[in-house]
Amino acid sequence: MSVDLVCAAPVFLDLTFTGVHELPGPGQERFAEALHRSPGGGAITAIGAARLGLSTALASPLGADGDGEFLRVQLRAEGIEVSERRAERTPVTVVIPLDGDRAMLTYDPRAPVDTEEIARLRPRAVACGLDQLGIVPDGALTYATVGDADATTFALRLPEAVAGARALLLNRDEASTLSGEYEPEAALQTLADRCPTVVVTLGADGAIAYVEGEPLRVGGEAVERVRDTTGAGDLFAAAWAWGDLRGLDPEARLRYAVLYASLSVTTATGADGAVTAERLIAEGTRRGLPDVAA
Repeated sequence: MSVDLVCAAPVFLDLTFTGVHELPGPGQERFAEALHRSPGGGAITAIGAARLGLSTALASPLGADGDGEFLRVQLRAEGIEVSERRAERTPVTVVIPLDGDRAMLTYDPRAPVDTEEIARLRPRAVACGLDQLGIVPDGALTYATVGDADATTFALRLPEAVAGARALLLNRDEASTLSGEYEPEAALQTLADRCPTVVVTLGADGAIAYVEGEPLRVGGEAVERVRDTTGAGDLFAAAWAWGDLRGLDPEARLRYAVLYASLSVTTATGADGAVTAERLIAEGTRRGLPDVAA
């Protein structure tokens, strides 16, 4: 038996403080209106993929502490297969949504993934960071995702293995750091020389891409209220993988991934922002996207 998608990025416990009107300075205290506890990091991509109907597994070991047990229960309830291995501590991120963006503070005692465990899952595809490209089994598609740490580590020197990835998925700031180009279009063109498919997300402005040499651009999808942008990129990656594994053409794939990320920012936490395939397709059809219900 195989799974559609293995997510290899570290899994965090996200503590999200909503209703904060300004960040405290040194010696100051501010109060939030609500506190949310949810799976974060690679778990957001896994939750999105599972809700879109892909069979999904997480390769990162969860903590042997109470936070890890909380995450284990939450993820199994989503139908996600989790590793039986245990890490000593659970990574934690404090998230403060503010003014259409968010500030984050993270503790990450990273534990390595087990490459043999991934191979036993026989994945159709693996979503992983730039520092994890070597863990993908032969024959599986690689969706390479980028975070702040990856962008800093690999600035101006992408690993050679990215040339074999199915797609490189990143936002405009990460693309600029990796390429040395300020403008997203120039960054995209530079990165496309290293990977056959590169997608650069532009937030509310949509996304641009080169897919096997074909340039694409789609505009953003309007939403009523931006509440929390956490996990939008993770869910974009989930929807891109969903569209690719379903065989959607590149433009439809890009439009649905942009829509999925856009819908996610209307609620607190990345995990809660992941809608189902039925909701995504219905919303896409209402907005004039291709009908992919079949």
